[in-house]
Amino acid sequence: MIQMSNITKRFGEQTVLSGVTFKVQEKEIFGMLGPSGAGKTTIINILTNQLSADSGTHSIGVSPRETGLMLDEDGLFVRLSCLENLNIFADIYGISRRKSREALKSVGLELAAKKAVGQLSKAMRQRLALARAILNRPRVLFLDEPTGGLDPATARGIHKLILGLRERGSTIFLTTHNMDEAVRLCDRVVLLHMGVIVEQGAPAEICKRHEAVKTVPDLEEVFIKMTGVELE
Repeated sequence: MIQMSNITKRFGEQTVLSGVTFKVQEKEIFGMLGPSGAGKTTIINILTNQLSADSGTHSIGVSPRETGLMLDEDGLFVRLSCLENLNIFADIYGISRRKSREALKSVGLELAAKKAVGQLSKAMRQRLALARAILNRPRVLFLDEPTGGLDPATARGIHKLILGLRERGSTIFLTTHNMDEAVRLCDRVVLLHMGVIVEQGAPAEICKRHEAVKTVPDLEEVFIKMTGVELE
């Protein structure tokens, strides 16, 4: 459903991605793990044609109208209400505005429908950004650290929603530096360090290859052993 082949990207003298290659299968949750600055967001921006790669190829097996995107910079209109924000995108997608209320309900914001975005907490803004990303019921969904900075209870609610989207047929590309989140959600992961994929596979398989099998979250131990860098 998603693939990259030998992607390289430079900004001036700095190489931020080097030979990145992976495939994402349909209806799986694919995780990309790495510390801040590893190149995770750059990869999403290339896949969604917001950036051009210097070399290599990439593709997504659906049209742009069948994708959803949630980035760290949410781009919400702060003077408009939650519902008004979603209605704008419902009109862009050419879908019923009823979907806006359904999306708000799915992330637990139905009671905040008329509240201005500028009055929302960070956690509520992230949930609204997620509602916008799933408004068109995308077949491919990109989530860039969707639970960063959220309290555990809110994060668990978003995890449940993500798993439900996969069950309904979405392919999900997730970036995170939260090892527990990756293990809880992802069918397969890649470990990204300084723009290079250093390992990939199912979390348990990676742990087994590197003899870190006491618990699956020892995947973080594998990353530190391979790179000398902590994820957070």
